[in-house]
Amino acid sequence: MAEWKKVCLGDIVKTNQNTYSPKEKWEYINYLDTGNLTMNRIGSIQYIDLSKEKLPSRAKRKVKYNSIVYSTVRPNQLHYGIIKEQPENFLVSTGFVVVDVDFRVANPDYIYYILAQREITEHLQAIGEQSVSAYPSIKPSDIEELEIYLPSIEEQERIVSILSAIDEKIRQNERINNNLEQQAQALFKSWFVDFEPFDEEFVVSPVGTNIPASLEMIQISNLPHILETGKRPKGGAVTSGVPSIGAENVKKLGEVNFASAKYIPVEFASKMEKGKVNGYELMLYKDGGKPGTFIPHFSMFGEGFPYDEFYINEHVFKLDFGNIGYNEFAYFYLQTEYPYNWLANNGGKAAVPGINQQDVNSIWIYHPENLYVKRYSEWIQPIFTTILKNCAQNVKLAQLRDTLLPKLMSGELDVSEFDL
Repeated sequence: MAEWKKVCLGDIVKTNQNTYSPKEKWEYINYLDTGNLTMNRIGSIQYIDLSKEKLPSRAKRKVKYNSIVYSTVRPNQLHYGIIKEQPENFLVSTGFVVVDVDFRVANPDYIYYILAQREITEHLQAIGEQSVSAYPSIKPSDIEELEIYLPSIEEQERIVSILSAIDEKIRQNERINNNLEQQAQALFKSWFVDFEPFDEEFVVSPVGTNIPASLEMIQISNLPHILETGKRPKGGAVTSGVPSIGAENVKKLGEVNFASAKYIPVEFASKMEKGKVNGYELMLYKDGGKPGTFIPHFSMFGEGFPYDEFYINEHVFKLDFGNIGYNEFAYFYLQTEYPYNWLANNGGKAAVPGINQQDVNSIWIYHPENLYVKRYSEWIQPIFTTILKNCAQNVKLAQLRDTLLPKLMSGELDVSEFDL
């Protein structure tokens, strides 16, 4: 630690330096709000044609390469990242504080990893909970006042290279998964939306659409299956125990953000008869959203996650047909027009948006014994195995990174001898 020095973050960074003005008269913007960035992963960027749409009031912050963006609202939701590429006319929400690092004394990636530490998140969340606003929020000065230990630029770069290698492997797995999922979607569309392999008479299906005569449909209620949800423990979630995932985790195939997972007591989990995630079941978003609307979401989780067991809570349905590959088939089928709209319409009728077991059981689906359904199910199963194994590996890699992070940032691990 001899070469490490303690500094106040505000001495080596500037915050919120550049703001967009309507006088610049951009024809369009690409806009990132806080909800679409989590742990350096962008969900979506909103394109806004300013000749047709009004500029959102919070779309003001300009960023540049290596700008760090950190949400000022509810730090424990982990809405932060570092900008490595961006579209033209890019703005981020004023809900972010934009941190630009003096690269003469600090590596921006090193500062990003400092801010990504759980200890920092918990510290900023504690500050936010003392704020006078309706929800936990922090100010740019709260980030500027953080005191950190700073080694030489050379050592910062060595530390960054270790952590970024792990993050790059995670991104590589994500790219592989995205490619495999796109291939599976393309084949599904070809066979079961466009019906390209079928050279036969078409008939009217039970849901009013025209389908090949040999492609029999059956309601889910008439198929052997398990449809169940989890439970909420008396007294609510606890800070440790057995992970329990909710509706927020049923949004991307195979991915569970255990960093923000809730937990149920071990003794409660041991008595649970339903809701355990065994792997390869289909997960359905059960309830939530704005009044009068319901947006269905689906996911699947594999085996091999770093926990011996985890459960779904009362806001998630688990659907398991027990046929090899048929859960995977249903994952894509439920996202097609008829079943998706069926769930969306029924879920939007309730005062609290959501679907029930009858809504799911009433869905018509292609029979698992149809020749093309069987062929697709057999083909898709190993594809999903690869995807879900990559997801499980990413969870373990993220845990390794998060374990190393505080040790590297405190100088507890000496990286001078690492062969990088």
